[in-house]
Amino acid sequence: MSIWSEPQSDSLFVDVDGLRVHYKRAGHGPAVVLLHGSASSLHHFEGVASRLSASYDVIRPDLPGWGLTGPRADRNYRVPTYAATVARFLEALGVRRSVVVGNSLGGNIAWNLTVDRPERVSALVLVNATGYPEKSLPTGMRLARNPLLRPLLRRAMPRRVVERNLRSAVGPNPRIAEESMAQMVERSYQLMGRPGNRSAFVDFVNTDQPDRSAEIAGIAVPTLVLRSAGIDGQHFARDIPGAQELVHPEGGHLLPEEDPLWVGGAIATFLESHSDGTRQRQGGRP
Repeated sequence: MSIWSEPQSDSLFVDVDGLRVHYKRAGHGPAVVLLHGSASSLHHFEGVASRLSASYDVIRPDLPGWGLTGPRADRNYRVPTYAATVARFLEALGVRRSVVVGNSLGGNIAWNLTVDRPERVSALVLVNATGYPEKSLPTGMRLARNPLLRPLLRRAMPRRVVERNLRSAVGPNPRIAEESMAQMVERSYQLMGRPGNRSAFVDFVNTDQPDRSAEIAGIAVPTLVLRSAGIDGQHFARDIPGAQELVHPEGGHLLPEEDPLWVGGAIATFLESHSDGTRQRQGGRP
């Protein structure tokens, strides 16, 4: 039996927007929400969650379309819709205000949530986040935009395609050993094979996303930008007033999984430096 494509002992579920959202929650203190990227799952932040749960109430959902949450019936995968669903997910958990951390698409959702619901966000952490007009697309996304291949990818996502996408997304960081990569590939392949997830990926890739990058400069919460040296085209540290930026010299796009100790440590240090603000009016567990 699969160890990833079925609920685990610490799996939790809550009904939001017609979805049975799968999530995990650990620790006590101010709430910290970790949002994974596209074609990923809450497992992406496993190491970071372990680092933060000693001091924080760490909440990791499988976003709609991915993991055990699965596809949306309305097939609406616009980023503002994701942000609204995350806001209602937190409301369902009784979390009034939280630190929001996001990698890639999760970062895009995180800053959109901050723009739309600033009263819900006490601090923002963007890890190789997206949201500016894209200059290029990963191989898997380019394939999913091909009208001839779309029907095929809805029925099957070859393991070699999953592996090629993951290998192209990691950097030269030596901490990613071959056994770790093999585990990432197997997990992603299993979860992509769950009912509806392949079609959700195709729908997401072919969704026209609004360009809201002009609104980024209006973000006013404390913000940490974590970026890999080889990632360009994102200007959050430039555009968000007072944002701090740290650059990882070796990481790729999947930095929370490539170097969770570095990411978790950077987030912990940042939150400690803003401890008064992040602990006021939080909805985390005492």
